[in-house]
Amino acid sequence: MPLWHRLAVLSAVLLVTAIVARLIDRRIARRHLAPEAATRYRVLRRSITTAVVIVGVLSALLVIPQVRAVAGGLLASSAVVGIVIGLASQRTIGNFVAGLLIALTQPVRLGDRVEVGGTPGVVEEIGLTYTFIRTDDDSRLVIPNEKLASDSIWNSTIRSPSTRAQITVQVPLDKDLDSVVELLRAETPDERSEVFVSGLDGNATLTVRAWAPDPFEAKRLEAELRLRAHERLRAAGVYA
Repeated sequence: MPLWHRLAVLSAVLLVTAIVARLIDRRIARRHLAPEAATRYRVLRRSITTAVVIVGVLSALLVIPQVRAVAGGLLASSAVVGIVIGLASQRTIGNFVAGLLIALTQPVRLGDRVEVGGTPGVVEEIGLTYTFIRTDDDSRLVIPNEKLASDSIWNSTIRSPSTRAQITVQVPLDKDLDSVVELLRAETPDERSEVFVSGLDGNATLTVRAWAPDPFEAKRLEAELRLRAHERLRAAGVYA
């Protein structure tokens, strides 16, 4: 077979592989699912796409006689066993297996509010080897799946997406704190909300806690509570 013919077949196989992988990924991505199902599907998408690409690339390479001869020799020898064991011991394979375990057991799901290693954030992406967490300052914490599967994780939304919104308000110590607490309590949305004095250092620090249906609404509620608290306390003469 002429060289140009082999290169044409190689290019065609790689092109078909890319198209098939893209179509499969888009087909699976169209589903709108609950967080637990979406997490499994996301990892499934990555696994299927990766498998299609690997099979396609190997198929394309086998068009080249020299590669086919080397592959046949490896498969026929016991060296392949050593290669498989060596690859399985690598951290990359461990991260891949951990990603599958996370998708099945789901200690974290897409959209969960979590804290890992003292850093809070929202789970944005669970890949085959790494998990991406969007932190409160809108940066990204990238964690190897193997570490995520073995470390302790604080997950505030694993049972319910409800998330606590919390703000603090500084008030001069010469003000009637009981009255200020009542003023702020009138601005909280429901009976589960809390208002209490959390510090007396220079100024009195009052903490306001309320519940929102999800982490994104909690951020919006915190911004709203700050404005409402300031307006109410200024109108009451707490702030001169």
